[in-house]
Amino acid sequence: MNQLSRDLIEAAAEHPVLRRIAGQSFLGKVYLVGGAVREMLLAGKPNDYDLALTDARDIGCLENLFEARSFLLGKKPIRTYRLVTSDASLDITIVDGTIESDLARRDFTMNAIALDLKNNAVIDVVGGMDDIARRVIRYPSQDALVHDPLRMLKAIRHFATLEDFTIDDSLSRSIGELKHLIRQSAPERIKYEMDRIIVSPLVAEAIRILDKTNLLFEIFPELYPLRQMDIEKGFILETLGHTLDGFRFLHPWKGYAGVEGHDLQTVGYAFLFHDLGKARTYSYDTEKQVVHFFYHERFSIEMATEIMERLRFSVHQARDVLALIEGHMRIFLISNNEPREKAIRRLVYKIKDLTPSLILHTLCDMYGSSAGIDNPSTEQVRKCCDEIKAIHAESRKTPLAPLVNGHDLIGMGFRQGPLLGACLTEIRDKQIAKEMATKDEALSYAAARLKDNEVRETS
Repeated sequence: MNQLSRDLIEAAAEHPVLRRIAGQSFLGKVYLVGGAVREMLLAGKPNDYDLALTDARDIGCLENLFEARSFLLGKKPIRTYRLVTSDASLDITIVDGTIESDLARRDFTMNAIALDLKNNAVIDVVGGMDDIARRVIRYPSQDALVHDPLRMLKAIRHFATLEDFTIDDSLSRSIGELKHLIRQSAPERIKYEMDRIIVSPLVAEAIRILDKTNLLFEIFPELYPLRQMDIEKGFILETLGHTLDGFRFLHPWKGYAGVEGHDLQTVGYAFLFHDLGKARTYSYDTEKQVVHFFYHERFSIEMATEIMERLRFSVHQARDVLALIEGHMRIFLISNNEPREKAIRRLVYKIKDLTPSLILHTLCDMYGSSAGIDNPSTEQVRKCCDEIKAIHAESRKTPLAPLVNGHDLIGMGFRQGPLLGACLTEIRDKQIAKEMATKDEALSYAAARLKDNEVRETS
């Protein structure tokens, strides 16, 4: 028995959940398999456990042991039962054949190690322990990808989330060869893996692997026209290239922007999709020798909407992603103007809680275009971002209550309709820009607006 095996057995003996299972009498054998074994070998402390049973009746034994009922999962390709306790979640499968054949069919060698909890025996038939020691993500055979194509994306997710791991060359080649099979995977499962990649510290490197293997374009075919345009037009500052490079700055700048958790994921998706429309809006001004992508964000919104419907994004997240795409040029435009406080206030009060996300999106876009190098232009944008952060903090500390509402204006003689809405918007804009501060000023403005409209109608 090697040292890694001894370490695994010792770790299991000290773990309360596993120690409890090991002390129970079962009809067949109970093996700890999968990610929990890997985490324990990497000195982690798992809360989720994969168990493989040789006798299906032992599901009942586990239910009795933990005083909880198991339920059948519907999303996994292998029939899996889940049992949830106050301190652990157990995923249970029944061994089809021998434990050795079961392990040989698993996704990656690092997940194909079994620990017999009763007899303290380690079964490693595909060299998983050596691969964990070498920190290599390798498959037992190419059939692992054919059987479940989502494993191609899972390999890249493991690369992005496991410290200092690399993907075996043969696995990378197979992903490139079999990339088209990813279309067989359920959209929800693809979204789940991409969610974890987007928020991982190695997201930029993971995106590059997706690009290199062309798996990126199987999942998001809408990105491929950007790659084609970059090649055909010979762009030095590539449209797709600057996006892929921009992911290098997602994590380094998230603290500055104040973005974390689910919001970071939303920024990542918005950034991936923000320039989709450029392939449809390319134009070239021969006189000025300048490339234009007029109103490309409109097409980006349309294409991103289709992607998010396909991958089953939540309504809330899709709404935020589209808002970031729609406004992704705003900070750049504002930063070119002095003075700009009024414009910043309007922006902050329009996008509200999305302000930090838009700042982070802007920085990724900016540094993706400058290769991370500061220059007078980036410094100007950074200064603008500082000002936006300050005004956003102020708006959160002291919310700006509306000066008037629709009832106030109707009481003055306004009717329901476009004029009422336009007047409320104008008053709010002036309040935000600090051009109006009291209700009397707002009512006076509204009265003048109403009178002017009545004059136009009678003339």
